[in-house]
Amino acid sequence: MSELCPVYAPFFGAMGCTSAIVFTCIGASYGTAKSGVGISAMSVLRPDLMMKCVVPVIMAGIIAIYGLVVSVLISGDINMQMPLYQGFVQLGAGLSVGLAGLAAGFAIGIVGDAGVRGTAQQPRLFVGMILILIFAEVLGLLRPYCCPYHELQGIQRQP
Repeated sequence: MSELCPVYAPFFGAMGCTSAIVFTCIGASYGTAKSGVGISAMSVLRPDLMMKCVVPVIMAGIIAIYGLVVSVLISGDINMQMPLYQGFVQLGAGLSVGLAGLAAGFAIGIVGDAGVRGTAQQPRLFVGMILILIFAEVLGLLRPYCCPYHELQGIQRQP
């Protein structure tokens, strides 16, 4: 181990990997639960719209997949001898993806709950709900492609 590659450097990469999957799964589960409550309440009034209004639950589940993809990318590049900056970049990438997924899951849950309840009363609100859900999903979708981990791939490693 050298001064540039300390023994604790992989810890930060592992924490980035962990935070990517944990925070996105928390956001996805919150979005699923909150939207599911709205779907249950809506289906009492309009059971014919139940399958149509399951879209927020599907979109919330996709948020967790973004975290899984980034977590696998980060874990594939963790090794015993890695520079400290690489561990910090992996931590930053995992945190940015995880927290963006958490925020997107919260947004999808709140919009999905109110949207499906509103759709039960006024079916023309469905398109507006879908558009807002798409914008909330983009919060989680674009973060994995903008995270600093991809910039690390272009940096030359020093021996």
